[in-house]
Amino acid sequence: METERATPSPTRRRLLQGAALATVSTTLLSGTRAAARPRAADRPPAEWQPANASNYSRSSRPLTYPLDHVVVHVTQETYADTLSIFRDPDKQVSAHYVVRSADGHIAQCVLESDIAWHAGNWDYNTRSIGIEHEGWVDRPEYFTDALYEQSARLTAAICDTYGIPKDRAHIIGHHEVPGSDHTDPGPLWDWTRYIRLVNFA
Repeated sequence: METERATPSPTRRRLLQGAALATVSTTLLSGTRAAARPRAADRPPAEWQPANASNYSRSSRPLTYPLDHVVVHVTQETYADTLSIFRDPDKQVSAHYVVRSADGHIAQCVLESDIAWHAGNWDYNTRSIGIEHEGWVDRPEYFTDALYEQSARLTAAICDTYGIPKDRAHIIGHHEVPGSDHTDPGPLWDWTRYIRLVNFA
């Protein structure tokens, strides 16, 4: 995992427009929503392990931005180190979820309504949910049955919630994000198996 690279980077005007729109939407829904952020995961039994607020953007998706993609990542770190990175305010990176290799346990680090900094592309960040998977792209032993199965259930639930098609055009790898210099999830990730599991979940 590397520090978030916003390619293309958002302009100041676009950031301010997004922030203003989020504020308007939040105010219309509830005057206290921003102050009353939940301290529980969107999708129990995921464990709430919050990223530092410096590593993502507050929002009110899907009101502020439509959600139309799930981006699959591989951490290139351990599960524990990934959570530590997301808690470090200097790292400027986060994902919505992290899936542990050994047992498929899921941590949620950013609310789905907020914008995690995971894709390296601001437009894709605003429109996607990012799921990190513990492991390394060249070590397939990390891609366990439990990791595939639990991640697929999570992705299926996200797709059902937001009406995202359960196909390879909408469930993509980090390397498929325009402008990305990443290779994850890598050639050893079994896309055929994963999409099948998502559709049967």
